[in-house]
Amino acid sequence: MTADNDLDAGLPIRLLHDRVLVRMEGSEGERRSTAGIVIPATAAVGKRLAWATAVGVGPNVRAIVSGDRVLFDPDERSEVELHGRGYVLLRERDVHAVAAVRIENDSTGLYL
Repeated sequence: MTADNDLDAGLPIRLLHDRVLVRMEGSEGERRSTAGIVIPATAAVGKRLAWATAVGVGPNVRAIVSGDRVLFDPDERSEVELHGRGYVLLRERDVHAVAAVRIENDSTGLYL
């Protein structure tokens, strides 16, 4: 775990089972394209997934560790506030992808 891990900073929570606590990256309002065009939050787009950083994982989580970036559907989330800061609580199976240097080609992350 990294030194700036939110759970190491003393958040009053212990995750159970396959739960993943994440901190959202950026804002959910307007965003900017790679060409610099501002896209307002009200712009109609298809279902858009969101990136977040895992700050804690439950004991049964197999493919995610604290510090990983995860991709998930923001419409299927449970929000929680700890020490005045907002977090999102997910199940591991609700995470669509993990971005981390340690990811191996043969690890599927499937539930069998």
